[in-house]
Amino acid sequence: MAAGQISAAAFADEGRAAVERAIEANKDSVAAAGRLFADCVAADGVIHGFGTGHSQATVLEIVGRAGGFIPTNRIGLSDLVLRGGEDRSVLTDPLLERSPGLARRLYELADPRPQDVFVIVSNSGVNNSIVDMALHVKEAGHKLIALTSLIHTRAVPALHPSGKRLADIADAVLDNCAPAGDALLPLPDGGALCGVSTITSALLVQMVLAESVGILQAEGHEAPVYVSANLPGGHERNIVLEERYAGRLHRGGF
Repeated sequence: MAAGQISAAAFADEGRAAVERAIEANKDSVAAAGRLFADCVAADGVIHGFGTGHSQATVLEIVGRAGGFIPTNRIGLSDLVLRGGEDRSVLTDPLLERSPGLARRLYELADPRPQDVFVIVSNSGVNNSIVDMALHVKEAGHKLIALTSLIHTRAVPALHPSGKRLADIADAVLDNCAPAGDALLPLPDGGALCGVSTITSALLVQMVLAESVGILQAEGHEAPVYVSANLPGGHERNIVLEERYAGRLHRGGF
């Protein structure tokens, strides 16, 4: 998009176009990811979401929200403190994400089972902790879904020693169709504003959810889905369903 007048309408137009691109570009990927979700849930598995930085907003679309699957677990850096026994000062380290062995430690704290599926979210798909986690997940034998921007990841060098990007490792790749740098509206003096990846990524997560529940229903399986805790009886119903996965679901992380 060429630089022009900045307005709410301009972003709405560009955002709407990005949503349409994401829908069209991901038909096969949504089907593949929906199949992985459905197989995981049918096998009494848990879906683990991991991302750092702003990608955690998309992880929250996957984990523990009304209308989403109950068997979901959020992996985050604060797990090191909340369940790993580390002092909270570790979280102030600006280089924590680059620490050797971090992904393995977070994986161990999640304590996944073989049938569990992982969703790793990263717009660039090149940060070391993201690629480390993806490689470890695959080495452990899990199915992996990547949610990334293919435009961005192809525009930047791979940073991991393996030379791999997140999209190179996953079994299914969801492309949020965000531009390199994420922001949609060019500024006259350079740069851009109004990120779109959270919007398109949230859309793709919900499309995969709908696809997977459709598969589960067609194959005669229950779809354990959260009801809003702010509806009468919702909290009580959710607690009963969560008990099936006791000790496997965590909502921490940041």
